[in-house]
Amino acid sequence: MLLDSIKSILIDPPPGMAFEVSEAGIAAARIGAKTELDFRPLEPGVLSVSPLKENVLDAAAFTAAVKALAQTHAGRKGKDATLILPDFSARTTVLDFDTFPATPEEQLALIRFRLKRSVPFDVESAAVSYMAQPGAKRVDVVVVMAPSEIVAHFEAPFRAAGLNPGLVTTSSLAALELAPEGGLTMIAKLTGHALTLLVRDKSTLKLVRCLELPTSELEDITAVLVPTFVYMEDNLGGRAEKLLLCGFGSRTEEAKHLFEQELAVDVEEMRSPLGVPGEYNAGLLGYLRSVARNN
Repeated sequence: MLLDSIKSILIDPPPGMAFEVSEAGIAAARIGAKTELDFRPLEPGVLSVSPLKENVLDAAAFTAAVKALAQTHAGRKGKDATLILPDFSARTTVLDFDTFPATPEEQLALIRFRLKRSVPFDVESAAVSYMAQPGAKRVDVVVVMAPSEIVAHFEAPFRAAGLNPGLVTTSSLAALELAPEGGLTMIAKLTGHALTLLVRDKSTLKLVRCLELPTSELEDITAVLVPTFVYMEDNLGGRAEKLLLCGFGSRTEEAKHLFEQELAVDVEEMRSPLGVPGEYNAGLLGYLRSVARNN
């Protein structure tokens, strides 16, 4: 599954390992009485994240990195693991419906129909997962969709290492566990040149945007934030009460000051009990937070 839950990812018992993949490397966690974190860098050109083309360019190097991180599970075939993919490798969106069918078959058919003209790949053969968020008048459905071959090629080295990716999700959806609920909040998550924006009204996810920027300069990010804030006011009934930043690293304070001035909103850095979430491990830390809460 590409999406198990937004509010909490329930795994009983939790898997032995969890991994977050990015172009920069693989962040890993060995889950037990004491969680152990690790990171294995990847050389430039091993992965090239995209929802439209092959992401794994050097399968041998990717497989070697996975094997090195998974070596503590050698010989334990079929061991479950969680795999967190880059946001930009999939398309995540929120669809709203006046009514939503009761059966999974009808639900999936309706979702594929709605996305057929807006997704730049074949929706009929794509891997799809979704979660309905019933509201007072409408149903907001979070949908994650990616070409099946992209997901399969990310999974293959883990299966070769004797691990079973029982849960596959995306970084921003897993990182939502680190965002406090309440009011209308936007999360701006930066990974390389990919910017993901998530808008949540209390516990309901209302909007997801993920786009590749020409650069990761703050001016380019501001140029995306401003119209998104305008859209929120026009379509979601109000201004964001808070902007949470993730992945801005040493530029966080500069970004906070700029965005507070440009957007007239309170800006905070996303936090985790295991440290400050960065560009390449925010989903992993969010997932670990959900495990700690539910087990």
